[in-house]
Amino acid sequence: MEIVKLGEGVDRTKRFSPAAVERTLSAVRKFRTLIDENKVEKIRFCATSATRDAENREIFIEPVAEILGVVPEVIVGTEEARLSFLGATAELPRELAPFLVVDIGGGSTEFVFGHDDVASAISVDIGCVRMTERYFVANPPSAIEIEHARVDINNAIDRAESKVPITSARTLVAVAGTATTVAAAALDLVSYQREQIHGARISASQTVAVSDWLLSLPRDERAELGYMHPGRVDVIAAGSLVLAEIIKRTKAEEFVASERDILDGIVASLR
Repeated sequence: MEIVKLGEGVDRTKRFSPAAVERTLSAVRKFRTLIDENKVEKIRFCATSATRDAENREIFIEPVAEILGVVPEVIVGTEEARLSFLGATAELPRELAPFLVVDIGGGSTEFVFGHDDVASAISVDIGCVRMTERYFVANPPSAIEIEHARVDINNAIDRAESKVPITSARTLVAVAGTATTVAAAALDLVSYQREQIHGARISASQTVAVSDWLLSLPRDERAELGYMHPGRVDVIAAGSLVLAEIIKRTKAEEFVASERDILDGIVASLR
């Protein structure tokens, strides 16, 4: 797993920065080595929110295709949502259905509702990188910055609720790095322990408390947390706010943290 912040600056400029693309290509070259070493037979490369938005996406797509031999698919938000749902729910007992899967990414957040398959889904532009770049300047973010972000997040949840029955799920499943990091904080882990995080049930009150705490910490204190991935230090506060507002609006008593996400859904789609 590599966090490369490909979408850095895209919300403002609608363009990829050369530095962000080079970070990404460096990771792709590492993956090429692993692919060769493990004699991988099938590759699927899905590009999501940032690539959908970037007007100069060819500076990313073309070199990736050259390195890997496959052209990245710029998937629409509904396909991103379907793959997240597929990955997140594959191992869950059906008696926990219906599920609402929430995938907080860098540029967007997907809301996906269903039982065995997707019944309804929407992707809205409230990812952790996008919210950080739009609103958070102070370190830590100021009360007015947080409030402006909260308004934007809830406007997006309004749009999601018009398409997806977000209060009708029996189980709220939250995937990707924001949710698993919030779970690590709620569990008071000293380091990132995947086996402890996967399947953990984090109450609504814990979620809100962790978000408030992360929003109060200056960057250097967030960086010192043993479970914090270096690539998530700058964006976890905004991501946790998105998750906290979602759990309030869904009226869920808890969320299930899942290490299974869109990557697992992509793998399943290759079978």
